[in-house]
Amino acid sequence: MNNLPHSVTEALRRAAQASSSAPAVADPRSKVRLGLGTPAALAWSALGFIAAATLALSVNSYYVFVLAGIALVAIVGIGLNVLIGLTGQVSFGHIGFYAIGAYTVAILTTKAGLSFWLAWPLAALAAGALGVLLALPALRVKGPYLAMITIAFSFIIQHAIIEMRDLTGGQNGIMGLTAPSFLGLQAERAIAVLGLVTAAVMLACYCWLSRGSWGAAMRAVRDSETASESIGLNPLVIKTAAFAISAALAGLAGGLFAPLSTFVTPDTFSFMQSILFVLVVVVGGSGSIMGPVIGAVIVGALPELLSSMEDYRLLFFGALLLLVLWIAPDGVTGLLRKLVAALRKPSAPALPAAGAAEDVSLPVRTRRTLSAEGLTMVFGGVRAVGGLGFDVPASAVTSLIGPNGAGKTTALNMLSGFYRPTSGGFRLGDTALAGLPAFRIARHGVARTYQTSQLFGSLSVLDNVALACGRGRLGGLLSARGFGDAAVREHGISLLAYCGYHGAVDIVAADLAHVDRRLVEIARALAADPDVLLLDEPAAGLSREDKSMLARLLQKIAAAGISVVVVEHDMELVMQISSRIVVLDAGQRLAIGTPQQVQNDPAVRQAYLGENAQQAAAASRAPVQGATELLGVGELVTGYGAEPVLHGINLQVKAGEMVALLGANGAGKSTLMRALAGLHRPVQGGIHAGGVNLMHLRAEEIVRHGVVLVPEGRQVFPELSVLDNIRLGAFLYPQDVDARVEEMLGRFPRLRERLHQRAGLLSGGEQQMLAIARGLMSRPRVLLLDEPSLGLAPKVIAELFAALDRLRSENMTIVLVDQMAALALSLADRAYVIEGGRVVAQGTAAEIAANDALAKAYLGGH
Repeated sequence: MNNLPHSVTEALRRAAQASSSAPAVADPRSKVRLGLGTPAALAWSALGFIAAATLALSVNSYYVFVLAGIALVAIVGIGLNVLIGLTGQVSFGHIGFYAIGAYTVAILTTKAGLSFWLAWPLAALAAGALGVLLALPALRVKGPYLAMITIAFSFIIQHAIIEMRDLTGGQNGIMGLTAPSFLGLQAERAIAVLGLVTAAVMLACYCWLSRGSWGAAMRAVRDSETASESIGLNPLVIKTAAFAISAALAGLAGGLFAPLSTFVTPDTFSFMQSILFVLVVVVGGSGSIMGPVIGAVIVGALPELLSSMEDYRLLFFGALLLLVLWIAPDGVTGLLRKLVAALRKPSAPALPAAGAAEDVSLPVRTRRTLSAEGLTMVFGGVRAVGGLGFDVPASAVTSLIGPNGAGKTTALNMLSGFYRPTSGGFRLGDTALAGLPAFRIARHGVARTYQTSQLFGSLSVLDNVALACGRGRLGGLLSARGFGDAAVREHGISLLAYCGYHGAVDIVAADLAHVDRRLVEIARALAADPDVLLLDEPAAGLSREDKSMLARLLQKIAAAGISVVVVEHDMELVMQISSRIVVLDAGQRLAIGTPQQVQNDPAVRQAYLGENAQQAAAASRAPVQGATELLGVGELVTGYGAEPVLHGINLQVKAGEMVALLGANGAGKSTLMRALAGLHRPVQGGIHAGGVNLMHLRAEEIVRHGVVLVPEGRQVFPELSVLDNIRLGAFLYPQDVDARVEEMLGRFPRLRERLHQRAGLLSGGEQQMLAIARGLMSRPRVLLLDEPSLGLAPKVIAELFAALDRLRSENMTIVLVDQMAALALSLADRAYVIEGGRVVAQGTAAEIAANDALAKAYLGGH
């Protein structure tokens, strides 16, 4: 390292042994609260620092200088651990804050005549303030962009130091700095002991921070910014605080470096030093207590231990670091944690107290109701929701339903603040909420869950719920008030039991089964004591028994006075739990009323089923006669977790026929299509195409056998031209490509006009035509079409389905999934109705059009 002497010695070995003799801390995702094993880690770290301080008092000045340098790097590492380990943000520019701390002390002590003891905290304050200024714009970007901004910052600081000659001395720097006395010690010995004491204090502060509400909030923001906003947390404020803390600690270390080295120059603060600061955290183990300390010893010791290798020293240094990261990707503490876990017998997890579910009740108070008027959301000229208005009754379940693309989730996103309405508004009681950010709407009393569970995976189950109890109020930086209080945590356990969760409360949420994730997410939403609870497809992926439990829970929540708004595609569940249903179609409110009124509403049936004229067309189509079976599915079972999505599906498709798969969202249609295409591995059953077993083939091998999927959402390659997209479809069959491209352009004339445009600039209908053309280039024997009409205008749908009708007349074998049941039936020879992952009806298109099972699958009831 640039700021340490280039030879290590026995003192370094002894210091490393003293510091690393403590066992690594447990995974931050296990054990107590945030699972840091804090008391043991603090005890071992205290012993390590005492041993290091003892060395600093007894060895010669050279070794003292080495120990002081490692202590300073550890301080920076502890600060970076707040940023990297807690919030998941990476900065490669912390050498800039280090330099600011060093130059602030140098300038104030030599030119302003201030005492070191006054200049040193001012150095940390200056670095922290600059960290806030950098964080506000920098943290609005993510990934490599944040790293690039911080790298640029470090170069800016270095060049600013060079250019500000009158203040900083330019390239010559500032000389003649003196070290303060500390505990009767002088020179580098005083700085070494002061640095070790400072590192020990900062490490203790990190422990308190990470165990408290702010540490939990930082981890929550790292795991899911969206979900953190829904419980009232402001991600920008939390990430900015983390950035400021880490910058202040870098400045604090830099302020000690200036008197330690007795001079500062721009060349001292090179970009390579920033890389080493990050390595300290990564090698030691980000998020752990002892990680930065162990990392500082390793990163400081390795170059010195290898100093005798002269020219090969850096090569071996890099190779050893790569080896460490390969063997222990979670750092040294992660490796030690795994070793300890392998030797230790697992302890029984803590369970909620017996009877907690019967004792708990939600707070009884007057709750406000939600009302929306004229809500409109436009995306780039596309009106996703237009003029939507409805009231949410108190103490009742209100459901938003509608076909795919109706605008249900968009409406929910507006009501929870994740979208700002283009026009219109909504109120909670007398409070207007439209236009407020999501975290402020959550603080006003609107709680939210999501289609895909958004738990904070690195926090325990109980921490997820306890953190929400504060509604965004976190208290002091080192405080656990409102999070660690016994009463709050007892309330969290009671809420978990109230929601039907009976598992361990101290395990990390990432390890939960799907149904438990749903229950914990609802408990977390209830912990904020909301007036309104918004749930987006809460029953997705649940078994029938779990759905029954969910229905009882939602009715119980509504009975407690909370207004519940549900977006759900399981119509049987919707009809069972709802007091009121709002039906959306193409972003407009189509109907509103009780379940029975909605089921009998002709406009609703038309939107879901498109009755009469199109069904007559289905009835007039003659079935295919005498064809052989081309695609067969037998007792197919598959899913995404412990609970299967498909339960013993049987399906037969004959050569030259079009078969429609119908059913509500979440029935398992797209999962079946992905299984047929090899994109999702079935659990059991069989899939055959032309006598070939497809069950264990990869997706590209299945394409070779003629089963080709045109996926939901088109999924064209947006940066490639239309022509290149079409040509890629012929990857497996490169013969006569130009002739086949010309055939596709004749089939879809619109594509010829846009042949050399980027595919991402096409309209939705044009992209769907392109996706089908690309699929046809793969010479399919069976063409799988998943929701081709999704999100398209009626005129475009008519044009698209006319093209599909021509394909069918050419004896192309097609399996079609489409939300528009009647339009699919108007083309299909036969159809299957799927409900809850099971085939509930099958027959000719005319038979299915007249079968009550179709209406039941889409609208529930009888």
